[in-house]
Amino acid sequence: MPSTPQPRPVDLPRRWPWLVRGFRKYARRYARKHFHAVRLSKAGHPFPPADEPVLVVLNHPSWWDPLTGLILSGSFTAHEHFAAIDAVAVERYGFFKRLGFVGVDTHSLRGAAEFLRVGAAILAEPGRAFWVTAQGRFTDPRARPLGLRSGVGHLAARLGRGVVVPVAFEYPFWDERTPEALLRVGKPVRAADHPGLGGKEWTAVIEDALTRTMDGLAVDAMTRDPATFTELVGGRTGVGGVYDLWRWARAFVRGERFDPSHAAATAGRGARP
Repeated sequence: MPSTPQPRPVDLPRRWPWLVRGFRKYARRYARKHFHAVRLSKAGHPFPPADEPVLVVLNHPSWWDPLTGLILSGSFTAHEHFAAIDAVAVERYGFFKRLGFVGVDTHSLRGAAEFLRVGAAILAEPGRAFWVTAQGRFTDPRARPLGLRSGVGHLAARLGRGVVVPVAFEYPFWDERTPEALLRVGKPVRAADHPGLGGKEWTAVIEDALTRTMDGLAVDAMTRDPATFTELVGGRTGVGGVYDLWRWARAFVRGERFDPSHAAATAGRGARP
């Protein structure tokens, strides 16, 4: 009898923990230069414990998403994190593999099959998290419906056990010249609570969960209140140049502490003529 062909083994990226830690420090410094702050919503849900695999599903509003996701993953160090990224980027920058990035070809059936094969292998073990921008393209966070690609649903349908976690990103401007990077972790969706769902049904469940998370983050953002968030990275404040120099001199003459934030300048104009 002819032998049954064995499935091809999956070669997962070999993460270098020291490189992940170093690149995360770089991402924090880089974000500090370009954002007023990176903030995590206090109204969100806690990240699941490491006793089950976690499929993290993100919206995709900006080029910044991989870096802000890397910063956020630093709050969940009990997990071994992997992330899907365009295959061309991985081929161009080989060190991405050492950070846990998995190259995905989104333009072919073979690429879709490879995404499912590698994703299932990652999520076969507890303590692992696989991050996926399921929209597959840059999309404004206000766009509805989200139009998630079905691959993420087919991957969730393969989970024997585990949790799907929606995470929302948004980058609004508040009172400073640099934007805020706002994040929110949504309510986890347990695979055990949805037995027998197919890929299309799972995609709909995930899209609903991510939409709710994004809507909640939009409400948080509209408060423009830093107290609504936990600050993960503090960035730059102030306008800079001659304007801030003049404000510093005025505070020095008055014996006041200089606060470079624009909010403080606005409050000061209201308090003193």
